[in-house]
Amino acid sequence: MILKPDYNVISLFDIDFKEIKSQGINAVLFDLDSTVMPSKSGEYPSEVKNLFEELKQNFVVAIISNNKNKEYVSKVQAMSDFPVIGEANKPNPAVMRDFLKSVNILPEQTLVIGDRPLTDILSGKLLGAKTALVDSITRETENKPTRFVRWLERLVIRK
Repeated sequence: MILKPDYNVISLFDIDFKEIKSQGINAVLFDLDSTVMPSKSGEYPSEVKNLFEELKQNFVVAIISNNKNKEYVSKVQAMSDFPVIGEANKPNPAVMRDFLKSVNILPEQTLVIGDRPLTDILSGKLLGAKTALVDSITRETENKPTRFVRWLERLVIRK
């Protein structure tokens, strides 16, 4: 099934990046809101900052987001020392493909990480990359309607 991720984990921190590297992965593309920072917060949690520092030693790291708020994306870019690209129009993988071409990395050498099967995982699959579905970084505090939608999305990928 095209929506089924290669890795389905609770948290970013459950991904074995050493194992990922041993599989020939050279780039890690993250979704932004609810994946690496609370939605619309414009702030990385300290443990995510530490993860980025570790990953940059072995991978090309970038954030590819559907967020269309140029001011917000610019704010995130200003606090990041790696590319942050907004208006990606996922699940269309074109923006990811263009980024990978710019850094000479093939899609099959890439891991796409996100919290939404219908955008992040589908775009990674259409790209030809490995994919990892993570739960929202704010899963403990999300409202009930949002949690219900996430539950429904995950129900679909279990089949």
